[in-house]
Amino acid sequence: MTSAFLEHVNVTVSDPAATAKRLDDWFGWKVRWSGASIHGGTSYHIGNETSYIAAYAPAKDTTALNGETYGVRGGLNHIAVVVEDLDATEERIKAGGYKTLNHADYEPGRRFYFHDDDGIEFEVVSYA
Repeated sequence: MTSAFLEHVNVTVSDPAATAKRLDDWFGWKVRWSGASIHGGTSYHIGNETSYIAAYAPAKDTTALNGETYGVRGGLNHIAVVVEDLDATEERIKAGGYKTLNHADYEPGRRFYFHDDDGIEFEVVSYA
């Protein structure tokens, strides 16, 4: 049996191009693909050679759930990203006007969290 790995996560956002720009600024990720997608929407695939985030926006604006998702079955709780330099990454995120929170240092690594413009929670962790 071969080893499985997570290829992508697909999330609904308000502006896929803006999300792609932020992910590039924060993590150095690039747009792998962008174009028309399901239900007349638009998607951007932003990541590296092996994995990515698919940022999707429907054709019509929707009311987003910008609250607690841990009690919602099937809710997205957070997206975790591993970085080499946690402090430098945090500075880039804070320079964009985002507040970081829940800093922790426990095995197997240091981490912090923040929310993007669409209320998506990111966990940023370093195992260095």
